Amino acid sequence: MTTTITDDCIGCGNCEPECPCGAISKAGEVYVVDPHVCTDCVTTGGCVGVEICPTEAIVAATAAAAAAAATVAVAV
Repeated sequence: MTTTITDDCIGCGNCEPECPCGAISKAGEVYVVDPHVCTDCVTTGGCVGVEICPTEAIVAATAAAAAAAATVAVAV
């Protein structure tokens, strides 16, 4: 599994510089997680983005959401 950013993202950008593996990037007006780069630090408590996200949009993805995120990341 990987981490994803939900539709609750407001595009503030707080998360991008905090991602330890560089998996977060801007996609239009919001941010996305590249599932091929993400090391799933949310489930181990290492993702600082979870703590600083004002809308709590950074979450551990379900398998279905991860597959959808992979499709979006390829399209971007």
